[in-house]
Amino acid sequence: MDGFASRRAALAEAVARADARLPWRLAKRTSNLFRDREAVPHAPLDLTAFDHVLAVGDGWVESEGLATFERLADATLAHGAMPCVVPQLKSITLGGAVAGIGIEASSFRHGLVHETVQELEVLTGDGRIVVATPENEHRELFFAFPNSYGTLGYALRVRARTAPVKRYVRLAHAHHGDARRFFADVEAACASDADFVDGVVFGPDTFVLTRGRFAEEAPYASDYTWRDIYYRSLTARDEDWLATRDFLWRWDTDWFWCSKNVGAQNPLMRRLLGRRRLNSIFYARVMRWNARIGLTQTLDRLAGRHPESVIQDVDIPIAHAAEFLRFLLAEIGILPIWICPFRALDPSARWTLYPVDPATLYVNFGFWDVVHAPEPHPPGHFNRLVERKVAALGGIKSLYSESYYPREEFDALFGGPAYAALKARYDPQGRLPGLYEKCVQRR
Repeated sequence: MDGFASRRAALAEAVARADARLPWRLAKRTSNLFRDREAVPHAPLDLTAFDHVLAVGDGWVESEGLATFERLADATLAHGAMPCVVPQLKSITLGGAVAGIGIEASSFRHGLVHETVQELEVLTGDGRIVVATPENEHRELFFAFPNSYGTLGYALRVRARTAPVKRYVRLAHAHHGDARRFFADVEAACASDADFVDGVVFGPDTFVLTRGRFAEEAPYASDYTWRDIYYRSLTARDEDWLATRDFLWRWDTDWFWCSKNVGAQNPLMRRLLGRRRLNSIFYARVMRWNARIGLTQTLDRLAGRHPESVIQDVDIPIAHAAEFLRFLLAEIGILPIWICPFRALDPSARWTLYPVDPATLYVNFGFWDVVHAPEPHPPGHFNRLVERKVAALGGIKSLYSESYYPREEFDALFGGPAYAALKARYDPQGRLPGLYEKCVQRR
């Protein structure tokens, strides 16, 4: 904690010296946001030094905001525990998963990442550093920080709950041929004694639901960090065993299945890349390099294709999950689709900018690819279809990727007047962008 105090003091001095006429923009080497932003004059805010795990205790971990979940998990696993919710990609930071929305297969039991947080220390837009808890004078900031995406401030320190682990995780894969039975099994699994629940839709009649349970002993431990590919095992196996650390990162090796976009699922390419490059950080760098030089766009133009990137996570009440899936298959056509159920940990808590119904079991649909249309459409056509369907079914869409909402609809969905009041309290000079300006207008 002495090191944290020194870094905090140095940051406070740097903020006091910064040019107050320029807006802040976080200087960060990696990002899990999938939307471009306008190039505007700004003051870079360097928080990269805040990447330390500070302490691990009985049922809790205290960490700086830019510590990755890989680092966080390694620190807690050494004490026989894990963060209650460990998002799927190693480069996701604790502060990022709180300011955004972090989810994983334990979320049906522990809620979303922000619901595991006990205390936040935040650099606000007006340059203050404040501690926010559910009970203190900054409780409104505590409950509005999730889904604020750095528009109210940045998390410098986070205290979050942990859960005990065992050495292995046994996976049971249930195979289904229709959506109705699949989602009924999702609901049943969430009422069971499983430690983890998630699934994959491979096609209109191919569904796999996975229940994970901790175990101290295992007959074997599969390795999906190099030659074998985890998601392909789901349709081939009924049961599997993984070491707990490998289970936490089972999706990272192939960025779920998006490694196909850089050729990493080809056996020869896989051997050439080697184990060290098979991870989401490497793939993201390749994809961003491709976006800068425009290689894929040029090839699409020459081939007469009309692509639109549809990279979305949406949360749908389970009563409407089958209907949303029918829409996805008919109108968007992206496969596979990741399925992850969650429910609120504390039904009495109200999260200002992510207002899910605390009494409802939700299903997160993750679908990430490019839709190639045979004819041109207005920009954002397919993403707008998703937004309208999600709203019609009482769901909510994550904001880490492209959004196209009109201002009035956005304010109605994501905080509106309450957010404006918090913005006036914690960023009165507008050093940070507004949530609409950042997530929809890409400023």
